[in-house]
Amino acid sequence: MPSLLVDNIGELVTNDAGRGEGGPLGIRRRVALLIEDGEVVWIGPTTDTPSADHRIDAAGSAVLPGFVDSHAHLVFAGDRAAEFAARMAGERYTGGGIRTTVGATRAASDSELRATVRRLRAEALRQGTTTIEIKSGYGLTVVDEARSLRIAAEVSTETTFLGAHVVPAEYAARPDDYVSLVCGPMLAAAAPHARWIDVFCERGAFDADHARAILTCGQAVGLGVRVHANQLGPGPGVQLGVELGAASVDHCTHLTDADVDALVSTRAGDEDGGTTTVATLLPGAEFSTRSPYPDARRLLDAGVTVALATDCNPGSSYTSSMPFCIALAVREMGMTPAEAVWAATAGGARALRRDDIGVLRPGARADLVILDAPSHLHLAYRPGVPLVRQVLHNGVPR
Repeated sequence: MPSLLVDNIGELVTNDAGRGEGGPLGIRRRVALLIEDGEVVWIGPTTDTPSADHRIDAAGSAVLPGFVDSHAHLVFAGDRAAEFAARMAGERYTGGGIRTTVGATRAASDSELRATVRRLRAEALRQGTTTIEIKSGYGLTVVDEARSLRIAAEVSTETTFLGAHVVPAEYAARPDDYVSLVCGPMLAAAAPHARWIDVFCERGAFDADHARAILTCGQAVGLGVRVHANQLGPGPGVQLGVELGAASVDHCTHLTDADVDALVSTRAGDEDGGTTTVATLLPGAEFSTRSPYPDARRLLDAGVTVALATDCNPGSSYTSSMPFCIALAVREMGMTPAEAVWAATAGGARALRRDDIGVLRPGARADLVILDAPSHLHLAYRPGVPLVRQVLHNGVPR
């Protein structure tokens, strides 16, 4: 693969805290970056650039790691715009619309689902997302969950089995039987196509006992744990996730002091001083459901590692824009611009337990975003403006 030099970078966000300016972003100024075979191999001053086969002139703009969206639901069919309009007219969000999407997804062909996944993946990439986690969860049969994950795996290695999204209508009176199905034939069919297992641990979905049973079955076949937790109200999800060593607990909108303490307790396992169970916050969901936003400031001040993700789905957060989520986090959740950018890049990588993405340093994957702006600050300062000028994924301009 030909080498590529990205030259004349005004501000480089490395997320390599030991280098550059103080703070977690590890900012370096007036530098260049050399890529070979899809990896960063050199970063240095623009006055000392090596030769390369090709060159991109950043023209003094900001460059940062590609966004890592660690929570998204891209495999679905149908449209829930009417549900959104009803919420904007005052209806309360309960999560009940998931079953509407289940019906449409079951009825869709593979080609229809594939077209939706590829459209949304391309949409996210244009906005700077170079890594995206994709969940199943809108099939809720053995066949439909397995095919959802097969299709997701065509565009991402970060796939999550979410057979425990809700109890489908045909099992409404027999939730124990559905849990047995998820733990047995459904898991067996899904696991070959998944890296993770997830449960919506919430009132109206799965209680702690059912969630624990499903997650431990997933662990037994080698899947990592993620948990939808504490979105609609206080509940057992966060503490269950910590108990099982989850990579992330997601939503975290309604937290007790005990929940925060449980997350803080996982710091002992993180040599970088954060927490090994990441709190992934999804402000697009609060925006789209008119719900209270999570208190990111509380988590950050306690020392909890925070990630930002889109929760892209057709019902409660139909956005694929990580820049939008960064702006919401700064405006509504008490995060500084630097904290939000870190959470959308390195934080997302931590939530996926990856150290090759979300950072720009020699040896890291060459996933990066060139902004049409001089600083990362503009992502929050200019909300809604398409600031991503160019995206490189595995060192290849997209």
